[in-house]
Amino acid sequence: MEDQLSEVLDNLLGMLLLEGSYEIGENDDNFSVLIETKDAGRLIGSRGESLDSLQLLVNQMVSKKVDEGQYKRVVIDVGGWRKEKEEELARNAKGWGEQVLETGKEMELEPLPAWQRRIVHMTISEMKGLSSESAGEGRDRHIVIKPQTEKADGETKES
Repeated sequence: MEDQLSEVLDNLLGMLLLEGSYEIGENDDNFSVLIETKDAGRLIGSRGESLDSLQLLVNQMVSKKVDEGQYKRVVIDVGGWRKEKEEELARNAKGWGEQVLETGKEMELEPLPAWQRRIVHMTISEMKGLSSESAGEGRDRHIVIKPQTEKADGETKES
């Protein structure tokens, strides 16, 4: 699959007239692609929307080129932007979680793309006394962080 992925990336980046390089890594779950270019802003776009679209396009193109059962998801980062964003979201989620624990009041976040909501959910799930859920539809999909309360038998439940 790596050969097909390289072919797709070469073609797409060529069509976009972007100069730069990319590195492909593989783990059990997916392929990761780190693209380095001087024109990173064009690939990332506003709030990462162009990067999300590029990733979707690459995944669809690669899935058509490989045999069933050989496909792995492709995660694309440009200039480390996605990695930085993930770290920033995790830090922010911890702060939001601490705020909910202090106030005892649930907090609704601004709408986020699915991959960013996943990071917030994972961070909150590691914090004792909190839960999170997604609410809304489409572009309005957002996260609600809630405090949990103790029941008499020691189990937790959402308040």
